Amino acid sequence: MASGNPTSKMLTANPLKQIFTQESRPAMGVWQMLPGANISRILARSGADWVMVDCEHGNIDDAAMHEAVPAIAALGVSPIVRIPDLQPWMVKRALDSGAHGILAPLIRTVEDVKNLVTAAKFPPEGKRGFGSPIAMQNFNPMPTFTEYLQQANESLLTMVQIETQEALDSVEEIAPLVDVIFIGPFDLGNNIGHPIIEGKMDPELDEAIERILKAAVTAGKKCGIFCTGGEQAKRYADKGFNMISVATDYTLLGAAMADSLTIARGQEKQDKPASY
Repeated sequence: MASGNPTSKMLTANPLKQIFTQESRPAMGVWQMLPGANISRILARSGADWVMVDCEHGNIDDAAMHEAVPAIAALGVSPIVRIPDLQPWMVKRALDSGAHGILAPLIRTVEDVKNLVTAAKFPPEGKRGFGSPIAMQNFNPMPTFTEYLQQANESLLTMVQIETQEALDSVEEIAPLVDVIFIGPFDLGNNIGHPIIEGKMDPELDEAIERILKAAVTAGKKCGIFCTGGEQAKRYADKGFNMISVATDYTLLGAAMADSLTIARGQEKQDKPASY
């Protein structure tokens, strides 16, 4: 149920979608794993283009998600929700909260992806139910009920994580079906038999990542990747990735506190291997 208008209200109200459309730079984001609207605001004020509200591995339940999404959106940043599983009701809850997009983990088959897209789209393109009075308020300018119904399908982002052997084997078929294919290097490495150990990535994992990026480019879609810090994020930006996670709140909080205490004690800072 697309509006047919390339400058529809919701398209212009989704900052991440706008960055993708302009194609002038990669969209840099951060990962929220800890609950709390104040944490959401801190992350959104960091200069990030998007914040991933992690309901899969993060300590964020449905209520905390409903607090995080509007806090992020109010600051002109796109809230994206990583849902815990592929169940349609999880897709509905995330989008009904006003998320600008969803990320689905542990995709395995083309059928998984088709079912996800069906759950994320209003009829006739999908089977998403309509009725949330909450979603519209997280877009600026705010769409009306009718505008949300008519424009959501073309304006909201559907993303899947390529992090299993099965998904890697089918990535050329998966890429055309969604807006973004997003690489989870840790699970991808585990599932193809080349786990990241002490921050070291095997050549076989690097090759898999290159294959996924190529599949996205060939399909005319965007490719994202999870990184563990700014330096790694810059390397992947230079390779042509469109959506890059720079850090998580959990990891950065611990690292910043440890660094400050090390300096205060007059100790030498130790380099640590990349971690989630």
